[in-house]
Order: sequence, then C-alpha cells, then structure tokens
Amino acid sequence: MTNPTNFWAVVPAAGVGKRMQADRPKQYLPLGGKTVLEQTLLRLLQSGVFTAVAVAIAQDDPYWPGLELDGHEQIIVAPGGKERADSVLSALRVLADNAQEQDWVLVHDAARPCLTRMDINLLIENLQDDPIGGILAAASHDTLKSVDSTGITGTLDRNHIWRALTPQMFRFGLLKTALETFTGNPAITDESSALELMGFRPKIVEGRPDNIKITRPEDLALAEFFWGRQ
Repeated sequence: MTNPTNFWAVVPAAGVGKRMQADRPKQYLPLGGKTVLEQTLLRLLQSGVFTAVAVAIAQDDPYWPGLELDGHEQIIVAPGGKERADSVLSALRVLADNAQEQDWVLVHDAARPCLTRMDINLLIENLQDDPIGGILAAASHDTLKSVDSTGITGTLDRNHIWRALTPQMFRFGLLKTALETFTGNPAITDESSALELMGFRPKIVEGRPDNIKITRPEDLALAEFFWGRQ
C-alpha cells in the first residue's frame, strides 16, 4: 500500500522589505483588519489543501508572537534565514520529519495576500501528475526592453517572457536537494531557478494577474483594492 501524497505550504516571512519605506516589515502592514502575513496565511489555510503551513520567521521578529495565528494547529514556525532561499530551506528542514520525498510543497510569498483558492486548485490540477512541478506565472503584455548603463540595448520578444508568481509547486525531496545544492548562489531568486540550475524545466501555469506582490508603498493600496474585490 502506497502512502498518500500530502501537500505542504511554505511561506518565507523573514524579510525586512526596505523598499516599502515603512516602520515595520511589509508582511506586518495592515490589510483588511489584519496584517498582510495573516491574510496570506489565511488564504492558504482556508483552501483546505495543506497538511501544514511552515512559515519562516526572523529570530528577532517582535511582531509574529502577537498575532492570532501564532500557535495555530496547522502552522509550523521555522527560523528565517538571511535570504529567501535560506528561509525556504529552513522551513523544508523543519517539515522533513513528516514530509515524504514525493510530497508536494507549495512555496508562497508572504506579501501576496490576494492569492485565490482558484489559483491554488489550478496549480495542483495541472501539476499533480508531473515528476518535477512548476509555477504560477503571468504573461507579459507590455513591450519589454533590455538596457545597460548607456540606455536601451534591444527589445525582447514578450511571447517568450512570463512574470513568475507564487505559489511555486515542486516535489518536496527535489526542491530540498536543489536548495541545499545551491546554497548561497545569488542566482537563486525563486524556487524554480534552483530547479533550473539542476537542469530541469519546470512547467508554467497561467495565474490571475491580481495575485500581486506588495513591494513598494503604492502596491499596498492596489492589494487592498484587489483583496476587497475578491
């Protein structure tokens, strides 16, 4: 008898978000009566998909202990790392006692509170039989330019350019191995890039464009608009 395949979520939430120019990390800014991080975690928990959600928190974080979700039975806290990849790997190591090699792990940005259950289900439906996994992404509709210090050097073919979103969904053992293999590599800006460096070609699943990441001050107002409409 084979073990059932479980789904785990990982949320790296140890960043400081300097570009927000706020008095606290962006994941703790207010949104809909809670923090951005709480709204993000609630979207994952309410999907009913995950065995547990591992959230990586900075060790000196003064904000997490005061949140209602601290102590939630489905949330596991992992020590955050210096970079995103370090936090994700830390969370995977915490989950390793219970997760199987062929389980699925979905890594989602703490500052993407507008994720819908529809997109979670869409990602799983498209990738659950895949040996590797893939990511949610959005097609680019803008004209894209490559530049250097002197100006524009060319126009890119936008038919081959997609904006990477999250969640990014990969086999647990494979993702853990990839991140361990390339620890400290500055080219690892998301989970897919680690798999790509190993020679794999993750799949693309088109997601909703309102699954935005809060990075700059103006993004918070846009997220509030999308979150309210949803």
